[in-house]
Amino acid sequence: MGDFPPMSPTVLLGLAFALATSITAVVAFLMKHRGAAAAPDIELRRPVRTSLALFRRKWYTLGILVAIGSWGLHVAALGLAPISLAQAVIAGGLVFLTVIADRVFGLQVTRREWIGVLCAAVGLTVLALTLDGTADSAHDDYTAATLGTYVAVAAGIGIGCALLSRRTPRGGPLLAVSAGLLWGASDVCIKALAAGLGSDFVGTLFHPLALVILSASLVGLTVSARSLQLGPPITVIALTTAAGNICTIMAGPVVFREPFPDGPGGVAMRLTAFALVIVAAVLTPPPAPAADGVPEAA
Repeated sequence: MGDFPPMSPTVLLGLAFALATSITAVVAFLMKHRGAAAAPDIELRRPVRTSLALFRRKWYTLGILVAIGSWGLHVAALGLAPISLAQAVIAGGLVFLTVIADRVFGLQVTRREWIGVLCAAVGLTVLALTLDGTADSAHDDYTAATLGTYVAVAAGIGIGCALLSRRTPRGGPLLAVSAGLLWGASDVCIKALAAGLGSDFVGTLFHPLALVILSASLVGLTVSARSLQLGPPITVIALTTAAGNICTIMAGPVVFREPFPDGPGGVAMRLTAFALVIVAAVLTPPPAPAADGVPEAA
C-alpha cells in the first residue's frame, strides 16, 4: 500500500476534532431519540409544524444543542484533515454507540446489534484508511462539475429513499439511510467550502454551497427525527451513520482526488471493508412488527 507520509500538526489536530465529533454525535443521536420517541409523529403534510413540536421535548432540544457542537467539531476536522482520514476516525467512533446506549441511556442492545455496529465501524474505518498517502495535507482540491454531480446524486438517492419509505410498513431504516446521505452530501460541501474559511469568511457564508449545506442539513434533520420515531434506535442510528460515512469517505477519491493505494492488497482491503458494511446492514434488525390490534404509525 506504500508508506504513509508523516502527519502534519494541523492534520493531527483535525483528527482530534474528528474523535470528539464521533463521541458527541452518538450522544446527540441518543438524546434526540429519547425526545423524538415521546413527541407526536412528524407528518409529511405538515413537516415544519410537526418538526417544531419536537423542541417541546427537553431531551430532543438538548440533543440538538449537542449535535450543533458536534457539527462545529466536524467542520473543524474537515478543514484541517483529509476527508478520508477524518471520516475514518468518525466511523471508528461508531463503536461507542452500543456502549453508550447500553451503559448510559439504558437501552436494550441485542447481540446482533453489538456485532452489526462493530462490523460497520471496522468496515468503514478500513474503507477510509485504504485511501493512501493523504496525511500530509488537507486535500481540498476539486472541480465544480464533479462536486455538483456527486452532491446531486447523493442527495437524489437520499430523497428517493425517503419517498420509498412511505410504501413500506416500517420505513425507519430507509429514512435512516436517507438522512445519512443528505448529511453526507452536506459534509462534502462543507469540505469544499472549508478551504475558503481563512481568507474570506463572509464570502463563504454567502456562497451557493452554503445554501446547499443548510437545505440538506435541515431536510436531513426532519427525516432523521422521523426515523428515530419509527426505530429501533440502534438500527436507525447505525444506518444513518454508515450511509453518511460512506457518502463522505467516497468523496475523497471521487471529488477531492485523494489517491487510492496500489497493488492487490489495497483492493482486497476495500472489498473486505464493503463486505463488513454489508454484513452490518444485514445484522441490524428491522423494527419489530406491531402487536395484534395495535395500529402502526403512518
